Amino acid sequence: MWKRRMIETARGKFEVFVQGEGEPVCITHLYSEFNDLGYYFADAFVDDSEVYLVNLKGAGSSTKPAMETEMSMKESVRDLEAIREALDLEQWGFAGHSTGGMLGLVYATRFPDSLSKVMVGGATATNKYMEHEGSMYSPSSPLNERWKEIFSILASSAQTIDKKRTARREWTDMSLYNKGNRERYFQKPSSGKIVQRRLDYFSFNDLPHFDIQDELTGVGIPAIVYCGRHDAQCPPIFSEDIDARLKNSKLYIFEESNHFPYLEENDRFIAMISDFRRMK
Repeated sequence: MWKRRMIETARGKFEVFVQGEGEPVCITHLYSEFNDLGYYFADAFVDDSEVYLVNLKGAGSSTKPAMETEMSMKESVRDLEAIREALDLEQWGFAGHSTGGMLGLVYATRFPDSLSKVMVGGATATNKYMEHEGSMYSPSSPLNERWKEIFSILASSAQTIDKKRTARREWTDMSLYNKGNRERYFQKPSSGKIVQRRLDYFSFNDLPHFDIQDELTGVGIPAIVYCGRHDAQCPPIFSEDIDARLKNSKLYIFEESNHFPYLEENDRFIAMISDFRRMK
């Protein structure tokens, strides 16, 4: 089990779950909520790192946002900085998947001196992925109509918990390369449920203006960028673009994965983390 801590900062109180020993690594996701069961992605790091799994504002027992803008990516990285300072860490690594990876890129562009290294996966530096035919979020994708129905179910206060649970499961299935392995991938209990208020803020406020491609060219900290070859949320071309813009990065493409390489190709993912740990 992960050890729960409440961290007092100048920007509020944050619920953080800690496990592992070694160099400190911060892990979070822009609109997920964690508990002492951990998180499949974060679990992969605990063998050789001290992992801080953070509930951002409005998630878990962390401070509730007084204003909607406190849920933005820019404000969220300021919150992460406040947590790092409260922990008295000169630097820490950051690892994030999907919108957690997008958040990591924002963090790296704004506070590079606070990060020893960064790992971002299944991510993008621009909202243009919403227009790419390989992404389920694009109107030209054959998955798009069903995804919009799923999003509507998740956002509706009139839907039952069971209906939302079924919708979340289908969304996940759309992001698996081999759906037949689903039960094996998710057999261990974990956390990471969607915080709808944060997802809505991202979708309707941050995402329409999100483009930090040019800013990445100034980032020189060691970085790993990864993606599944068959990623139906954020196709590999966007990870390739991130890698090309960063000054000191290494790209990994997982050939038998969709959006979840840390589940679908776990052994290779663990090997990648070993490379991440050795980065200086």
